[in-house]
Amino acid sequence: MSAGHAIGALLLVVVLGAAQSGSGRRWGQYEHEMQNPADDPPGAWDHTEFAWGRLRYRSNRRSYYGSRWGVDANKSDRHFLQGLRRLTRIDARSVEQIVDVDGDEMFEWPWLYAVGVGDWVFSESQAARLRKYFQRGGFLMVDDFHNEREWADFMVGIERILPGHAVVELENDDPIFHTVYDLTQRFRVPGLNVVHGSQIERGGTYPHWRGVVDDQGRVVVAICFNQDLGDAWEWADLPEYPEKYASMAFKIGVNYVVYAMTH
Repeated sequence: MSAGHAIGALLLVVVLGAAQSGSGRRWGQYEHEMQNPADDPPGAWDHTEFAWGRLRYRSNRRSYYGSRWGVDANKSDRHFLQGLRRLTRIDARSVEQIVDVDGDEMFEWPWLYAVGVGDWVFSESQAARLRKYFQRGGFLMVDDFHNEREWADFMVGIERILPGHAVVELENDDPIFHTVYDLTQRFRVPGLNVVHGSQIERGGTYPHWRGVVDDQGRVVVAICFNQDLGDAWEWADLPEYPEKYASMAFKIGVNYVVYAMTH
């Protein structure tokens, strides 16, 4: 099966999965902080090779529904996990793992994903815990933040966590773009609210794929800036959201997971 047909089949699976989800609530205690909580699918309590960790951080700002960390959660995470299970051989759990920034449980989950990071804030102890997390080999993907004000606030957090680490534009030949899919040619993944218009959200004009790298050149923080992959995963079952953007979002996410597990 070609990559294009595989992605198309995946999006059909996402639609069916959304219709057939169960009635459990593994993370019910956090649903008041989530934008789009969903019923638990089968396998929500399985012990698997991989779990998608969503970082529950603190913020001085709130969205219209609740906490910034919970944007697109948890429907977005679960749609992506359907894709990861479909498109790779990774034994991935069907639901996310909520990883609180104040908990040492963080060290049990080598993959983290965070949204709205232009609004995150960290105490000294939280920054120290995250620094230790990266020193132990952890990986973070960040998404859905836009414009130079949000970038500056994001970087305040990075400097507290990883002072002195380089932040670079990821070049087309970087291994992170070639683990599963060849993503030499990429395009912006916009949010649902701007996908049929300018695709510019909150003044974030140009899309960037950046990374924070360690002393060995390994990407430890993969940065999707002026983009919204989480929306693409969340609304992959919505006919109004174009398939080409959902497909790109799944491909980038799959590449980043495999990179994190192999580098």
